[in-house]
Amino acid sequence: MAKMAASVLEHGESAFRKIFKFYKRRNPPPDFSDVIDFSKSITNDMVFSVELNPSQVTEADACRVGLKPVRDWRAFGLKGYPGFIFISNPFQPGTQQHWVRQCLKTYPQKPNVCNLDMHMAPSETQDIWSKSADSLLKNNRSKREPKTLLEKLRWVTLGYHYDWNTKTYSPDHYTQFPSDLHSLSQEVAAACGFHGFKAEAGILNYYFSDSSLGIHVDESELDHSRPLLSFSFGQTAVFLLGGTRREDPATPMFMHSGDIMVMSGPSRLLYHAVPCIVPAPVDQPLPACLQQPQQSTHLHPNSVIQEVAQEDWELCSRYLQTARVNMTVRQVLGEGQVFPTQMATKGSEGGQKDGYQEEG
Repeated sequence: MAKMAASVLEHGESAFRKIFKFYKRRNPPPDFSDVIDFSKSITNDMVFSVELNPSQVTEADACRVGLKPVRDWRAFGLKGYPGFIFISNPFQPGTQQHWVRQCLKTYPQKPNVCNLDMHMAPSETQDIWSKSADSLLKNNRSKREPKTLLEKLRWVTLGYHYDWNTKTYSPDHYTQFPSDLHSLSQEVAAACGFHGFKAEAGILNYYFSDSSLGIHVDESELDHSRPLLSFSFGQTAVFLLGGTRREDPATPMFMHSGDIMVMSGPSRLLYHAVPCIVPAPVDQPLPACLQQPQQSTHLHPNSVIQEVAQEDWELCSRYLQTARVNMTVRQVLGEGQVFPTQMATKGSEGGQKDGYQEEG
C-alpha cells in the first residue's frame, strides 16, 4: 500500500482516486492481498480489538432485533481512525433474512422514495417487488430480457428524504422511519456508547457486480456528534476509508454480509467509497451466513424479526447471488435542534446520477 501511495503522488493523481481505480479495474482483476478481512484472524498492525460494554444492551434487547449478545460481538478499530468501529457480523443465524426482505420488498414501497421515481410515475413504482418477481425467478432467463424494476433499483430513502439536488434534508419531505430499523440502529448505537440515538434518515444503496459508490463524505446532517451506521447484506464489497481531505490515501477493507460499521467522532466526516463488489465463488453464489435456516422458534416474544416466507426468500436469494444491499442510518438533528428556515446547499453525497455515485 505504501508503494502504491508513492506511485500515486509521483504521477500527480490523488492517493484516494488511484486506490479507487486500482480496486475498480476488471482486467486484470485487482490484487486483494492488502484488503483487511475482519472475518479472519487479523495480522494487520493497524487493527485492534474494541471492547464494547455488554451492560449497555440487554441480551433480550439484542435478541429482539436479531443480534447476538453484545459480549459475543467481534468489534475492531483502526489505528489512525479514532471513532471508527467495525463489527464483524453480530447477527444471530437466520435473522439477516428479515433485513434483506425488508430492503427488497418493504422499504422500497411508497411513501418512501427511490431512484425510479425520478423518471417514472408513482403508479409504476408502487409495487416493485411484485412487478419483478416472475421475471427474476425464471430458471433460464435470457440476458437479453429487460431488467426488472428491482434490478433497476439503485437507492431508497427513509425518514427525512435526502434531496440529491440540494444535498439537504427538509422537514417538508419526511415519512415515518421504519420502526424495526430504528430499533436495530438504537441497539447498535447504544452498544458503541451512543445512548439515545435517533434514527431519522436512511439511505439504502443497491449494488450489482459492476456497481461502485464514488468518493464522498456524509455531511448533510445538521448534527455530526451522532454516529453514522452502515449495515451490509449480500455479496462482499471493498470499502475504502480515507481522511478528512478527498485526496488523502485510503485503507481498504472487506464488508461481508452482516457486517456493521460505525463512523463517529473524528471519523464521522471522513471520505469513503466502495470501488467494487467482489465476485462470488462459483461453488458458493450466496454467502454461507445467508444460507443458515431461520430460527423462528427461538425468536424473542417482542421480536421485530419476522419469519420470511419460503417464496419470498427464494426471490431474495436469487437477487443476492449477484448483488449487495447497504443501509446507512443517520440522526439528522441534535437534541433541541430544528431545521433552519433557509437550508444551505452542501457538497455531500453529491455528484450522483439519480443520486447514485459511480466513478470511472
